[in-house]
Amino acid sequence: MPAEHGKTGVVSYEERPIPEIGPMDVLVEVKKTGVCGSDVHYWQHGAIGPFAVSLCPNGMCLGHESSGIVVKVGSDEKVKVKPGQRVAMEPGFGCGVCSDCKSGRYELCEFMTFAATPPFEGGTLCRYFKLPADFVHPIADSLTLEEGAMMEPLSVAVHAAAKIGQIKVNENVIVFGCGPVGLLLIATAKALGARRIIAVDINQERLTFAKRYANTESFQPPSKNENESQDEYMARTVKELHNTLGVESRGINGIDLVLEASGAQPCITMGLHFLKPAGRFVQVGMGRPDIQIPVGAMMSKEIQYRTSFRYGPGTYALAIDLVSQGKIDLKALHTHSFAYNDALSAFEATKAGKGKDGKSLIKAVIDGPEEL
Repeated sequence: MPAEHGKTGVVSYEERPIPEIGPMDVLVEVKKTGVCGSDVHYWQHGAIGPFAVSLCPNGMCLGHESSGIVVKVGSDEKVKVKPGQRVAMEPGFGCGVCSDCKSGRYELCEFMTFAATPPFEGGTLCRYFKLPADFVHPIADSLTLEEGAMMEPLSVAVHAAAKIGQIKVNENVIVFGCGPVGLLLIATAKALGARRIIAVDINQERLTFAKRYANTESFQPPSKNENESQDEYMARTVKELHNTLGVESRGINGIDLVLEASGAQPCITMGLHFLKPAGRFVQVGMGRPDIQIPVGAMMSKEIQYRTSFRYGPGTYALAIDLVSQGKIDLKALHTHSFAYNDALSAFEATKAGKGKDGKSLIKAVIDGPEEL
């Protein structure tokens, strides 16, 4: 479903050639596609940073959170997947030969091809999608194709919490932002053995869902007073967190890890103040390019500030294992389904945060095109 030649807010359905596969490729018939906030952003604004749909002369097909069934495989004997296998599709693949790819950080590849990310015109909201054979991940029959599609955002969370955040058993974790990625960060932290997880959001409905979903504790930050300085506000907020939830500034009851999924300046600053000495902070949410951080407060506590981008080697496999073992529930996050021909409604509902049924939307999943 391409965005029509770079025009914002405009989508159309087009017939395009079925991709030809190489010896190490596979062709997947796409069955389910989750709607990501980036899809909505491209639809509404035509660009995310330097990645502009205007770079795609033939328009750009949206969608990158997908699963499907392998219909054709390349001729190389190293291709292990078979036609008919149900797979989760990893939608971004590097060149394989640069220093980043060879060092195991292909998510940083300068030549990355990522679905629905300009200048690449291809997205997974289509009937057939081609990708390298080692970037499809078979899923067990016990998992639904909807769960297979949701392995993509779960992999974002697993990469941030496990690889970048290096979460350890019995650590205390705070997650800022209870949207889809924040909820998956919460689920991942719980699955990997966090002793305590505190969800932070300004939306009480989201906090209530997080508690029901993963038995989290919750903290709704107070509003900033009109004449209050930033330092005074942060000191008051930290004190309120300590008093209401029994969090301490140091030791076993301190905060070991912050996973920040909102991208909002106040949350980033707050998270850095919440951490105990030598704590770890992982930036997952994409914020404004000019966000400021309290370097002085970080240095005096030797805070480790890290950033997480997409996912890398082994992340999909771990995500699939966690769901297969029943440690993470994805079904509870899939709240709304849409037919392929009604995909625009899925974007509109995701933007609004609720479906036409009036219920809050967490993750919308679009069916693949109907059988020919």
